[in-house]
Amino acid sequence: MKLTVVGGGSTYTPELVDGFARLRDTLPVEELVLMDPAQDRLELVGGLARRIFARQDHTGRITTTNSLDEAVDGADAVLLQLRVGGQAARHQDETWPLECGCVGQETTGAGGLAKALRTVPVVLDIADRVRRTNPRAWIIDFTNPVGIVTRALLQAGHKAVGLCNVAIGLQRKFAALLSAAPSDIHLDHVGLNHLTWETAVRLGGPEGEDVLPKLLGEHGDRIAADLRLPRPLLDTLGVVPSYYLRYYYAHDEVVRELRTKPSRAAEVASMESELLALYADPALDEKPELLGKRGGAFYSEAAVDLAAALLGGGGTPYQAVNTYNRGTLPFLPDDAVIEVQAAVGAQGATPLPVRPVDPLYAGLMAGVTAYEHLALEAALHGGRDRVFRALLSHPLIGQYAYAETLTDRLIAHNRKHLAWA
Repeated sequence: MKLTVVGGGSTYTPELVDGFARLRDTLPVEELVLMDPAQDRLELVGGLARRIFARQDHTGRITTTNSLDEAVDGADAVLLQLRVGGQAARHQDETWPLECGCVGQETTGAGGLAKALRTVPVVLDIADRVRRTNPRAWIIDFTNPVGIVTRALLQAGHKAVGLCNVAIGLQRKFAALLSAAPSDIHLDHVGLNHLTWETAVRLGGPEGEDVLPKLLGEHGDRIAADLRLPRPLLDTLGVVPSYYLRYYYAHDEVVRELRTKPSRAAEVASMESELLALYADPALDEKPELLGKRGGAFYSEAAVDLAAALLGGGGTPYQAVNTYNRGTLPFLPDDAVIEVQAAVGAQGATPLPVRPVDPLYAGLMAGVTAYEHLALEAALHGGRDRVFRALLSHPLIGQYAYAETLTDRLIAHNRKHLAWA
């Protein structure tokens, strides 16, 4: 089995490699290819990756390359973890929206649109090369904004599934609070990427007992603190929103906070410098503790489970993924990309039935779905008017004066990444 990681020079990659090493019975990787145009980072990450495999007695081969065509040739699955423009572009995404009083975040609002505009054309070019080389290969997208990028891939006819670590992170957290095995926890996870709610927490599977009321009753303060939302809000809702919902439920509060501290991109850039220095140590043969602060917790477990299921090697029976709606949520178009529990196998992801969704959540999902449709149109076809329409439609923007200003600033900050600008 050959797997390729495009963006393999990322400081995330040792987390993924560690998962491949530990879970080799689930996903027996014979060759792991790390592809990245940044040769200096690739050498450091590739060296640590080989040492991690050796420490854990994994017999698979790890190769590195700058050539995309070489990397995807004969791959059974290609995992995408790109950041077009790097942390510098992310810093811009997180700062210029604040000048208009709007949240600055790399996947939400205007910053998220900027990232989508930079990313979608690059991802589609990669996917086209994968299809020419091996049309049977699966594409696993971990590149943000996952919902929009996955929709672009599916709309172009690619074999693709989108992946996020929010659901698996909550599953692990709830399992610890309940003193249960993670495999015994099934989440009724519903929404769009970075716009999800846990409407039930079930023991034993999709039809198991819902212990969410108990979880909120006994551990509500801790859960609320982790989400940075007030406990009474969770009690009123009776669900657990993802931490990304704070950008909606406490937007103005978040904007005030973001204006008083360095961007997350600046923090991550500093952390990445430290990580790369650690990776350069030839004695390091395991992922360092600092990597846990980089983000992406349980990313490797989610990726291994998904790849194993798609390639017929096992994995957990139900997984939270991003895929076409196809009637699962009747208030959304069939070609919307939703994030729900699905049965995953060699034929792809089939969403499980979802219980009726409260209008409080359905309404926001519908609004963001409309935005994602317009965002993809802007990413595919370009043009100032399309960018403006996408921004005007976003629930966190919605006013024409803001949308006009944000449109001009988005284009100004991203001109070198936008062929049409």
